[in-house]
Amino acid sequence: MSKHLETGDKGSEEIPHSFIGIPEQQLAEESGRYGRDQDRNKDHEDGDQKDEDRSFLPMMDEQDERPDKRAERKSKHAAGDSRQKEQSDNEKKFSPIPQDLDEVLERLKNEVGYGTSFDIVVREMSFGDKRVAFFFMNGLANSLLLSNLINRLTFLNPDHLSGDAFKMFFNEYLPSSQAVKQEDWNKILTSVLSGNTALFIDEEPFAIDIDAKNFPGRGPEEPSIERVVRGSRDGFTETLMTNVSLIRRRLRDPQLRYELVRVGARTQTDICIAYINDLVDKELLEAIKDKIKAVKLDGLPLADKQLEEATVKRGWNPFPNVRYSERPDVVSAHMLEGAVVVLVDTSPSVMILPTTFFDLIQHAEENRQTPFIGTYLRWVRFAGIFASLFLLPLWILFVMHPEYKPSALDFLGPEKTGKLPLVVQFLLAEVGVDLMRMAAVHTPTPLATAMSLVAAILIGDIAVQTGVFINEVILYMAVAAIGMFATPSYELGLANRIVRLLLIIAVSAFKVPGLVIATTAVLILLCTERSFNRPYMWPFIPFDLRALMNIILRPPVLQNRFRPNLLRPQRREKMPKPE
Repeated sequence: MSKHLETGDKGSEEIPHSFIGIPEQQLAEESGRYGRDQDRNKDHEDGDQKDEDRSFLPMMDEQDERPDKRAERKSKHAAGDSRQKEQSDNEKKFSPIPQDLDEVLERLKNEVGYGTSFDIVVREMSFGDKRVAFFFMNGLANSLLLSNLINRLTFLNPDHLSGDAFKMFFNEYLPSSQAVKQEDWNKILTSVLSGNTALFIDEEPFAIDIDAKNFPGRGPEEPSIERVVRGSRDGFTETLMTNVSLIRRRLRDPQLRYELVRVGARTQTDICIAYINDLVDKELLEAIKDKIKAVKLDGLPLADKQLEEATVKRGWNPFPNVRYSERPDVVSAHMLEGAVVVLVDTSPSVMILPTTFFDLIQHAEENRQTPFIGTYLRWVRFAGIFASLFLLPLWILFVMHPEYKPSALDFLGPEKTGKLPLVVQFLLAEVGVDLMRMAAVHTPTPLATAMSLVAAILIGDIAVQTGVFINEVILYMAVAAIGMFATPSYELGLANRIVRLLLIIAVSAFKVPGLVIATTAVLILLCTERSFNRPYMWPFIPFDLRALMNIILRPPVLQNRFRPNLLRPQRREKMPKPE
């Protein structure tokens, strides 16, 4: 496959247009490599021709060949060709920057739409006796910084540029602290489309890549779904540099590493892989990096969610394999445990890898209170999540089979069942709660209160009076909804709702065996699930008593001395033992 990737489709035998303007020595090298590529292309075509010739042999005649073998051979050939074409299209080969400034402008018109798109700006100027052109995106570049840069360069005269003009610009007259010499046309285009500014100089085969970004965005504010009573009020934003700065502010560790990867043939989305070098498991880190680099997509306009689907490949399993957080303190705490963090530009949500089921049901508020209060809050949350899963199925079971109900719970039974079966009432209530939740998200804030009153009157009062629902259905559905909203992970709350619907249907159809079989099936699914080769139900399965106690009880910080075994950190101890 690698040999096929090197060949690609060259089209004509003539030297490509991108070789024009290259020095003779480099042109000879490029032409030689181009000729060798053409030879390999020819050999590859000859091999394909030989394969076609062999197809006429009697033993390989399609009439004599078995249909399943023929179909398998054709599918493999088609798959190989498609993979080769996809990788060849995605890989951008080196393309030199033209020395003629007029040719640079012409390529900008043809390739990025200069003169057509109003936000593309090219400012042609002359400093000394040299023609130059600034190329940037209006709205993504820092206009004040560029104005100061141009103002400084206007004082140059021909004597200042008597030697190597590019060297003089780059080393002496360019005050920007973040400037890079660039000789690849494709890289300089991607850099400018990411917010940088390019400086092209006439008769020079290089360009200066100036970091003068100024992205439009909002300031850090507290995330709406991870609020705490005590704690910081800042949160991640849609700007990648802001997010990495918020983490760096909390982790002033020289071992903190930020690796940048770009994914998407068209979007070129910046993805940052963050970790602490002397804590993270290297095998885990390499596995995550390989999965991200292997993503072949047109782009990631939906940012982290599309990246998760492309790397984790969950399919139809509703349970999340990734923990999302918008709080820098939560992300920093996980990194100190040895986790890997993935930040995607244009998204305020950060992925924490790997994760477990029990990570998804913990909240930052528990660690902002005393250990006793934190443990109490944790137990209340666990009870709410358990009730959201099993309260409705168990109540339906007790109503349908009163003999299973303890005498102390006789008051749970309804006095009347209503005009609709209980199962239908619960399914309608589930759909109604989801509709209200979606309506609340899309309703403008001034109208949210009015919508709540309408929902309370229609569902809480009129629906009961007309006989659509009974009082017990509304009560238990409200308890289950509160338990779902108390789940810290929004994705896990939605998955638990699907499990609750499954249990309700199983109980109504198969009674006690349905409840037992459905619960066992979900538990087996969770126990066999893995997040980046880590068990999803750790520390319950496989059993780890110390880690399980740290989940049941919120330990004091000085007693929580060891990092989790799940992450396989390079250093287990969080602090030195007291003497």
